[in-house]
Amino acid sequence: MKLKLTFLAGAAAGYVLGTRAGRDRYDDMKKQADALWHDPRVQEKVSVATETVKEKAPDVGAKISSAAGSAASTVKDKVSDAAGDEGEGEGGAMIGQEKGSDYTPRETKVQSK
Repeated sequence: MKLKLTFLAGAAAGYVLGTRAGRDRYDDMKKQADALWHDPRVQEKVSVATETVKEKAPDVGAKISSAAGSAASTVKDKVSDAAGDEGEGEGGAMIGQEKGSDYTPRETKVQSK
């Protein structure tokens, strides 16, 4: 739906810019858009949407806050685990040496031109 609206907006802009009587046609389209926006049916839907957003915003904010806290906790745990592994071996933990990883680092060769 968003793609369709973007396409229509681009097509409308191209049409307005591409016509010789662009300003007149632009004014006509602006009047139509204003009439549509001020239509009582449209304003009723806008009011319903606004009220819905006001009702749901606290719940959405709480969920986002909870998810952010969970993500921060996970990152702290990963960093703590990685920092705890630094004493092992020569250079600490390498990528792929985390618990449960099946990645095996191997030597790569750089080709020169």
